[in-house]
Amino acid sequence: MDQMILQWNEGLNALLDVAQLGPHDLMVVGGSTSEVLGKKIGTASSEEIAQTLLTPLFRLAKERQLDLAIQCCEHLNRALVVEREAAKRWGLEIVQVKPVLHAGGALATVAYSMMEQPVVVDSLRHQGSAGIDIGNVLIGMHLRPVVVPVRTTVRTIGEATIVFARTRPRYIGGPRAEY
Repeated sequence: MDQMILQWNEGLNALLDVAQLGPHDLMVVGGSTSEVLGKKIGTASSEEIAQTLLTPLFRLAKERQLDLAIQCCEHLNRALVVEREAAKRWGLEIVQVKPVLHAGGALATVAYSMMEQPVVVDSLRHQGSAGIDIGNVLIGMHLRPVVVPVRTTVRTIGEATIVFARTRPRYIGGPRAEY
């Protein structure tokens, strides 16, 4: 567990250093605690693992004034848990559901309990500026169109693969354009 916490903190800091997120940028996090434990996705959900991962993430998000969006599992159509204020700020549609361990997943369930005024939204409409995908849960649908992987020394958390990502504006034009 200690090694996992060190890896997680190293990965988070590397992503935040590269992504250069500003106040109220949206960071999407999705993950399978089952995969972290080396089990098949959805078979060994762990609120303890979720708490271990979310506690430093929430601390860093608060320090940097980031808006977090924690992705639910496919049983809730990969909806996201956000703070009510963030949903208003971003004009997101709130849906009526509360994630639970086996319908939403451990990360979303624990995030819902950790947030001050949690709500669930159906989509971010491709507004996420950065993201973390733990265990190949496919967060890309919530990120802006041009996603760039952030290479860190952290490739796994526990037994799960992890991908850190940032977004960048699209390049338009052609050979004569200047960027």
